[in-house]
Amino acid sequence: MKFIQQYQKGTESFWTYILSAVFVFLGLLLGNMLVLLLAHFMGGGISLANAANPFVNYDTNTQLIFMMLPFGTALLALVLSIKYVHKRPILSLFTARSKFDWKRYFFAFGVWIVVLTAFMAIVATMSDQIYWNFDSSTFVMLLAISLVMFPIQTAAEEAFFRGWLLQGLGLRLKHAGWSILFTGIIFGLLHGANPEVDKIGYGVFAFYIISGIFLGIIAHLDDGLELGMGYHAANNLFAAVILTNDWQVFHTDALFIDTAPPSFGWENILTLAIIQPIFLLIFGKIYKWKNWKSQLFKSYVDEPTQNN
Repeated sequence: MKFIQQYQKGTESFWTYILSAVFVFLGLLLGNMLVLLLAHFMGGGISLANAANPFVNYDTNTQLIFMMLPFGTALLALVLSIKYVHKRPILSLFTARSKFDWKRYFFAFGVWIVVLTAFMAIVATMSDQIYWNFDSSTFVMLLAISLVMFPIQTAAEEAFFRGWLLQGLGLRLKHAGWSILFTGIIFGLLHGANPEVDKIGYGVFAFYIISGIFLGIIAHLDDGLELGMGYHAANNLFAAVILTNDWQVFHTDALFIDTAPPSFGWENILTLAIIQPIFLLIFGKIYKWKNWKSQLFKSYVDEPTQNN
C-alpha cells in the first residue's frame, strides 16, 4: 500500500478530518497559551506592537523556545487524532514501512547540511557581508535547544502537510499529483505571516510553494516522510544555528551573521531550479523509485482492504 493510501488502515471520513483539524488547532492554541503563561511568570512581557516577533523582550534562546513550543503541542494533538479519531496506527502518519527509517532521515539531513555549508562558504568568499558571531555563553544553549526543538517543529509540519493532509486529499482525489500540488500551495501560503514575505515580497511564496511540492513528491515516491523530515530539519537548523540574519523568522546567536540586505538571491533560485531536482534524482537512484510518471500523473484506485 502506498503512503498516500495509509488512510485505508483506519476509519476515514470527511468528519474525521474535520475533527482532527479542530484538535490540531486546539493543540496550537494550548501551546500558545503555555507560552503566554511562561512569558507571564518570566516577567518579560509580550510586545504586541511587533507581530513578527512578540518576544523581543527576551533573550534569543528564550524567543526560540517560545516560537517552537506550539509545534510540539500541535504534533501531539495530531498524533493522538490519528490514534483515537482516525483509529489507525500512528506509524501510518509517517511512513508506509514497517518502521521509521532513521537512516533515510539522517542521510537527507547530512546531505543538505553539507550543501548549505558549501553555499555559505561560496557566498562568504564572494562578499564581506558574512561575519563570525560565535559566543560560547549563548551558542551551547542555542545548539541544545535547536537539536531538540527543530526536529519536533519540522516533524509537525511534515506530518501535517505531507502526512495527514496529503493522505486526506488522497482519500478524496485519488490522484497523487493533485494532492501534492494542493498541499504545496497550502504549505506556501501559510508562511505568509513570516517576516521574509514583508522584507522580500510576495515572490518568496514561490520558494515556499515549490519547496512544499518538492517535499510532497519525496513523501509520495519514497512512501514516507523520513527523507523530507531530514531535509526540512537540516534546513531550519542551519538557518538558526549556522547562518542567520536580522530579517528572517529565526532570530538567534548563530555562528555566522549575514548582513546583506533582504533579497531573493541566486542561492534560492539555484535551490529550486537545480539542487532540489538533483536531490530527487539522487534519492530516486539510491532508493530505487520506479514509475515516476505513473505515480505522479495518473489516478489510482484503492487496494482491496484485505491487502492492508
